[in-house]
Amino acid sequence: MCTGCVQKEYPDRGNTCLDNGSYLMNFLGCANCQQRDFVLISNKTMVDEDEEEIVTYLHKCKNCDHVIARHEYTFTVVDDYQEYTMLCMLCGKAEDSISVMPDDPRQSAPLF
Repeated sequence: MCTGCVQKEYPDRGNTCLDNGSYLMNFLGCANCQQRDFVLISNKTMVDEDEEEIVTYLHKCKNCDHVIARHEYTFTVVDDYQEYTMLCMLCGKAEDSISVMPDDPRQSAPLF
């Protein structure tokens, strides 16, 4: 993908995992046409395989169709947790895990 279009490659986004959209704060502008405009999402696919959902798409320049980055988002359920990941040169890298139970056992305070 294009390192000239982004401020920082694969910025750490903590637990913010996007299955749609673009992180425009990291977009410098198109290295091909030198315009800083909206970023289009194209070639979006969603695949369900082996209990894992994978969403991929391309970030493209609105003006010249230059490919800025490839975005990948995954979702799966492991044991009692929903697991999310995101990897994209523009949007960054992130992971999150959320309990499917009403009370997350990892958040429980010890009684003593």
